[in-house]
Amino acid sequence: MSLPHSGGFTTRAVHTGRGFAGTTGAVMPPVFLTATFASGNPDGFDYTRSGNPNFRLLEQAVASLEGARHATAFASGVSAITAVVSTLRSGDRIVAEQNLYGCTYRLFERVFGKFGLDVTYIDLAEPANWDEIRRRRPRLVWLESPTNPLLKVLDLAGLSAVAREVGATTVVDNTFASPYLQQPLALGATLSLAATTKYLNGHSDCLGGVVATNDPAWHEQMVFAQKALGLQPGPFDAWLTTRGMRTLALRMERHCTSALVLAAWLETRRGVRHVRYPFLPSHPQYDLARRQMRAGSGIVTFELEASVEATLAFCRRLRCFTLAESLGGVESLVCHPPSMTHASVPPDVRRRVGIADGLVRLSVGIEDVDDLGADLDAALSEVLG
Repeated sequence: MSLPHSGGFTTRAVHTGRGFAGTTGAVMPPVFLTATFASGNPDGFDYTRSGNPNFRLLEQAVASLEGARHATAFASGVSAITAVVSTLRSGDRIVAEQNLYGCTYRLFERVFGKFGLDVTYIDLAEPANWDEIRRRRPRLVWLESPTNPLLKVLDLAGLSAVAREVGATTVVDNTFASPYLQQPLALGATLSLAATTKYLNGHSDCLGGVVATNDPAWHEQMVFAQKALGLQPGPFDAWLTTRGMRTLALRMERHCTSALVLAAWLETRRGVRHVRYPFLPSHPQYDLARRQMRAGSGIVTFELEASVEATLAFCRRLRCFTLAESLGGVESLVCHPPSMTHASVPPDVRRRVGIADGLVRLSVGIEDVDDLGADLDAALSEVLG
């Protein structure tokens, strides 16, 4: 069963991607744990590296929620990034927001840099810097919004318009927002990319990535990369992600509500230098966030007035928040970006963009917010007094 794009978000999340039930009447699609298919089958499958029913269902579901004509599934968020960057040639330019996910930075600098990729990192939250896009005339403009981990909110419509002026493709990493909160293609981007590992799956039990687009040429290139580079997900991971997406709206509403409560409380807490959350009035791009996003998402970033050692002691003291990489699951996580997600970024670069040694990133889960607040309060009191 599939419903048209005109259905409501949650209706589409529940009902899209439910095919291949055969004559069984199964409400949930099966997992197709097969590497190969008999030649000449009516659905056109031949080898799972180049297509599988579970990939197709996931891609249909993501395309529907992103408001896209096409989506291509990959093995991880980094695989999705690799697929996009693999379309470039030696000497091609990227203009990127200076605060990027650490693994994106590592991929640009330590992998594709060897092949002549030219990447310039700019503070794209400042419209005064947008002329650099016009001056450098890149092939790609690479954005995250909100950014990881500083939660900067970028003007996706404005930046996409500038990129179009010079014939550049705008790529938006939409992982932190999810399509429930923000749809980059509707704001003018060409590609909306995400690690489905995070909010789309929502249960921290599989890896995945996706690229959504309305451009048939870009879609063709993504399908080629999926097959030719071996970037495809496993069928069971695709099945888990499709299942997780059915509750995306409900989960995001709880994540956002609790994150806002905790962010507002942290602003009042002694020992906290500053808090960043898109829907706090103190956020530098608060007005933009309110226009561009449905809510502020489930990530809260704050800086402690503390050393690296004291900051890590705070993270380890928490009980409801597990010290771990990743984000977006139903369970709450805490991360120390300088030593974890952004450890691959040189210290001088981290500090220059604002990733201080006392920075903490919370991924707020769906637990009772009073319990999460009490956990934070106890850890802060023990470590900072």
